[in-house]
Amino acid sequence: MIYVGNAPCSWGNLEFQGLDEQSLDFRQLLDELSESGYAGTELGDWGFLPIEPKILHTELATRNLTMTGAFVPVDFSDSNCHAEGKARALRTAALLRNVASETSPPFVVLADDNGTHPARTKTAGRITPDLALPKSKLEVFADGVNAIAQAVTSQFGLRCVFHHHCAGFIETPQEIADLMQLTDPNLVGLVFDTGHYAFGAGKTMGNTVMDGVIRFADRIWYVHVKDCNQAIAEEASSREWGYFDSVKNGVFCELGHGVVPFEILINWLRTMSYNGFVTVEQDVLPGMGSPMQSARRNREFLAGLGL
Repeated sequence: MIYVGNAPCSWGNLEFQGLDEQSLDFRQLLDELSESGYAGTELGDWGFLPIEPKILHTELATRNLTMTGAFVPVDFSDSNCHAEGKARALRTAALLRNVASETSPPFVVLADDNGTHPARTKTAGRITPDLALPKSKLEVFADGVNAIAQAVTSQFGLRCVFHHHCAGFIETPQEIADLMQLTDPNLVGLVFDTGHYAFGAGKTMGNTVMDGVIRFADRIWYVHVKDCNQAIAEEASSREWGYFDSVKNGVFCELGHGVVPFEILINWLRTMSYNGFVTVEQDVLPGMGSPMQSARRNREFLAGLGL
């Protein structure tokens, strides 16, 4: 069974520093998310939703919402950051475990500390091999991912997925492949993000997303559904926009307005007996449009495809 969730980032609650001027109340977000037809939510930034388990459980239960996961960014390329990242991941896992659905347990979504590496943020969507981590640094990165995933699984019984993400060190198809090669397939899955994959792969978008889904099929445990506007991606490249300018200009458009072949993707997921949530992420920077209207249109789009 495939269920559809959404995430606080669709309402402008993003994990990046400097974007915390939004004043959205979490109750409004959960109300609007539920009213728009979604069955689950991710946690969002730590402290945005209640972090007291009983309160969070009540807020979710009264709206019939499932907790689907929580994003934990870590600067994995710096071994000095691993201990602090592990502590945050375990703190997050403890909360998730206390509000988890037994039928569809939430994921701890590990990621690079995206948006903090100047060169990668400036060139997101057009990464060249010379901007990749050297092998020694990538091994440090993978060691940190493995160690945190091991700790989360052993202490709380939850699974970890890694989120490839533009403006971080794991963005391109080859970088994803290299990290997957270095991480334990029993401990670390992949959250396949359709929009980030399309943008991160560069200009050749046509069948890129499905090529990626098939390439990484054995590691995909969770899916983020996000679209990517090819014309805006090409403009971002030609005008050399940084990541945030690309987002602000709508590179991650509403579902059905970009290059991601969602009907093919959904049919593939069913063929593969995918069971659990797919999560809509319509990145909205503060001041960009009406999140609830966008969320409703995205939900209606997926309903039209049978979800």
